Amino acid sequence: MMDEKYYPEKIEEKWQRFWEESGAFEVEADSGREKFYCLEMLPYPSGFLHMGHVRNYSIGDALAWYKRLRGFNVLHPIGWDSFGQPAEQAAIKRGVNPREWTEENITHMREQLKRLGISYDWRRETAAHRPDYYKWDQWFFLKMYERGLVYRRLSPVNWCPNENTVLSNEQSSGGVCWRCGAKVEKKDLEQWFVRTTQYAEELVADMAELEEGWPERVLTMQRNWIARSTGAFVDFPVKDSTEKIRVFTTRVDTIYGANAIVLAPEHPLLAKLLEGSTLGADIARFADRVRERRANVKPDEEVEKEGMNTGLFATNPFNDEQLPVWVANYVLMDYGAGAVMSVPAHDERDFEFAQAHTLPIKQVIAPVTHDKEPSGFEPQLGEDVSTEMLSAMTDYGMLVNSGEWSAKLSQDAITEMTAHAEKKGFGGGAVTYRLRDWGISRQRFWGAPVPIVYCETCGIVPVLEAELPVKLPATAEFTGTGESPLAGVAEFVNTTCPKCDRPAKRDTDTMDTFVDSSWYFFRYCDPQNGGAPFDKEKVAYWTPVDQYIGGIEHAVMHLLYTRFWTKMMRDIGLISFDEPIKNLLTQGMVVAETFYRDEAEERVFYNPADVQVERDAKGRITSALLVSDNRAVTVGDIEKMSKSTNNGVDPNEMIDSYGADAVRVFTLFAAPPENELRWSESGIDGAVRFLRRVYGMIWKWRGTLDDDSLGGKPQTNETVLRNIPELRALRQTTHRTIARVTNDFERLHFNTAIAALMELMNAVADFDALQKGVAEAPPEYHATARFVMREALEAMVVMLVPFAPHAAEEMWESLGHAGGMLQSAQGEVRWPRADAELARREELEIPVQVNGKLRGRLRVAADVGEEDLRQAALADERVRSFVAGRDVVKVVVVPQRLVNIVVR
Repeated sequence: MMDEKYYPEKIEEKWQRFWEESGAFEVEADSGREKFYCLEMLPYPSGFLHMGHVRNYSIGDALAWYKRLRGFNVLHPIGWDSFGQPAEQAAIKRGVNPREWTEENITHMREQLKRLGISYDWRRETAAHRPDYYKWDQWFFLKMYERGLVYRRLSPVNWCPNENTVLSNEQSSGGVCWRCGAKVEKKDLEQWFVRTTQYAEELVADMAELEEGWPERVLTMQRNWIARSTGAFVDFPVKDSTEKIRVFTTRVDTIYGANAIVLAPEHPLLAKLLEGSTLGADIARFADRVRERRANVKPDEEVEKEGMNTGLFATNPFNDEQLPVWVANYVLMDYGAGAVMSVPAHDERDFEFAQAHTLPIKQVIAPVTHDKEPSGFEPQLGEDVSTEMLSAMTDYGMLVNSGEWSAKLSQDAITEMTAHAEKKGFGGGAVTYRLRDWGISRQRFWGAPVPIVYCETCGIVPVLEAELPVKLPATAEFTGTGESPLAGVAEFVNTTCPKCDRPAKRDTDTMDTFVDSSWYFFRYCDPQNGGAPFDKEKVAYWTPVDQYIGGIEHAVMHLLYTRFWTKMMRDIGLISFDEPIKNLLTQGMVVAETFYRDEAEERVFYNPADVQVERDAKGRITSALLVSDNRAVTVGDIEKMSKSTNNGVDPNEMIDSYGADAVRVFTLFAAPPENELRWSESGIDGAVRFLRRVYGMIWKWRGTLDDDSLGGKPQTNETVLRNIPELRALRQTTHRTIARVTNDFERLHFNTAIAALMELMNAVADFDALQKGVAEAPPEYHATARFVMREALEAMVVMLVPFAPHAAEEMWESLGHAGGMLQSAQGEVRWPRADAELARREELEIPVQVNGKLRGRLRVAADVGEEDLRQAALADERVRSFVAGRDVVKVVVVPQRLVNIVVR
């Protein structure tokens, strides 16, 4: 029985128990039903959820409920990205076992998710740290090893001295560790790499499939990270040496303007070319200093162009000119071949470098007019024009001072000069990428062990598939010295060779955790499979993912790696498609406007009642004391809620105070999902009041709706509907709301959908208030009124389910529907359908602007034409007062939306 008052805790416990016992969210592949795979990025089990998590999972859950109510077979799973450095750091700092720490955290966070009522199929739960999962990480490693997609080499790696581990380029962007923010160093280690570069062209080309469903910002970030460049390579012979320096350039048409060859400090030829040189030691020190500084440079930070002349010369094969060879900090090994030809007249970076080091600047491209003739300054052959050029001229134009190619247009010259280089054997066309192979070796204990052994007889030998998984030992000594803790576990390291059965050593590195998260959503489709990563038929039914939801911070790591992994799985025959995710939503952060941090107890307060503050004359907080024991606390302002900054609100506290439904409604109503959400407990108060209003209205009408003594059976009477405005108005409002909310869900505009439900609630309340004065109305009125009210209330409750499922289920049951929202539907469409005729507005209110400022409003028929709307705006008395005595330049009409009169 429904209680008269809204008690969130009682209602939420009831329905969470019902959902679990009835298996409400458990699904299987069903070829007779259209599927929808709804997925949020899986969490790292840090120990607790914060409100950023709540927002992410509430968004996904709202969509999952909506699709179920529309009749879809919805897969909505969850798991744990449970390998990673934090567990190992906890072992070092607190002396706890990483496995125990992780399992305890998962237990706590699972209970938090269940308290929120998130509609997961918990049977499909996975965790990366469990052998039944990482067995398949190792299996994929072996499959890639067989295909040459995994290899080992000595490499300078990005090293985090704080976490004592290797980082990928993506994880060390800006010279800082992506997790802890420490300055990254360079270190030479033997590492395992995955050949992501083998798929670089596909990763770029297949973005065309994603343009409709992915944010352009994410696609741009991936394009920039892969950085595909089309151009030419040219080999420059080094004077007095047999070596050649290969340069990649997108502007071979400027090669006659080259004044130097500039190498990256990491260039592999540098040490060899400088053997015996008196400058060798100085340049080596310079190169080390550049590498160290580069590791600490932020992405957008301007860096002074530094360089050293090596004393070497290389020959320009186009004109035999001898060019000095320099080393400079602005040339990178991860672009082209780690060497550039410096053309300062036509490249901004080269121009800055030439000015800083007084190098000659020779213009070889001249601007062209429309008749294709050079215009402006036209230098003579070999003339130094550094004093005339104030900046680089980077546009295409016409070649000058370029030998036989002079007077050709850049585009033509690029084609012809590339062909010439190929014909002569010193160059040719080329495509390069900034993307580099993915270093997956980590010197950690808490990760998937690399399934490789080292045998003195056989060399590098992969573990046999039948011996997978290579299990982590129960524990290890965590020294924090940087060497993998596995190296100190003799029973793990010492093994036998799979080929010759002689003694051998296991690889003691573990794999990057992005390996685990690159394919986890495929495993959800078949999580208990012990004989394969997944069943092909099950995955063929459920994937690709229809909607993925997560943070923008994963744009060039997780999202890029999972696209690569999908293509690799396609090529080994597991799947048949190219892209894993159809639609992507990157939700905004949850930030705290003002919070109070208690450093002593590592707690955060958002409730002003907990803290006594003092303010200055401008109202700014100068100090804060914890009321309970008069202890000073730190004041923060506009900070992201996260586990890493330790300022996350505990969702359990919010649920205890307000209920899970109110927390969910607030997080979805406070801002569009892609925007930043500013945390406010007063906003949750508003969500509670809204739910109480709806609940109270259901309580009031629950018995009346089916009381046949009040005018007989509830039914529509078209005559009554036409003649009684309040009945017609409520019905129209109901169907307009259905249309609005449905449209908003299709666009993931949850905040406006909730706003529409609030407006419907206002209309229901207004209608309810009118009923006090119609007690003596004829029976057909009451029968129609009860029909209209039931239609409105049932539609509102069903549309409320995605946002507040516990309260909605309780209200749905009180309206006479037993068995739960989903069970009683049995896969049929439960979502209300809007009657197009009823949803159509009979009148519209059109704002009228004069020179962009609001000057009046018109009430017009919904089907008004543009010309009629234009004439009505010009004839409006109030608008005419702003137009009188002025010339009307034009009248801009946005059909059914706006009129703007431009006057002068």
